[in-house]
Amino acid sequence: MKIKWMITTVFILSLAASATAQPVTKDSIATLNQQKEALKLSKDINENNLELAKLENIVEKKTQNQQNTAQDAQEAADKNGDAANKLTGDAQDKKLANKASKTAKTAKTDAKKARKASEEVDKLHKEIESLKEKIAEDKVKLSALPPIPTGGN
Repeated sequence: MKIKWMITTVFILSLAASATAQPVTKDSIATLNQQKEALKLSKDINENNLELAKLENIVEKKTQNQQNTAQDAQEAADKNGDAANKLTGDAQDKKLANKASKTAKTAKTDAKKARKASEEVDKLHKEIESLKEKIAEDKVKLSALPPIPTGGN
């Protein structure tokens, strides 16, 4: 008899507890989803800012490299022009012809390096601009969401 009485009491208490538990409303679910979205946007903005800082640090090095390769290409082109002019004066000189050929190859190689360095810098600038646009878009989206309430009481 006592066991039956105890089981009935536990059953009634569990029903009472479940009846008094607050159900999660649609509004609170929507608020939680908005908070989740705001946190995701904040995280994305932070990650993009870190990537932007890395790229901006790299751009200085790449720009310096671009300037150096452009200068090397110009010097090689000047040397090639001098060798070609000397060869013009004595077109039958095999030594001058070989020198002109070597300077032409060097000028071609240096020009290719300069083009690649320039393309790298251009690509880096495009990536930086793209990241800046993405950060701005995310900030606009974040500002459209309601503020996240803090946990303090």
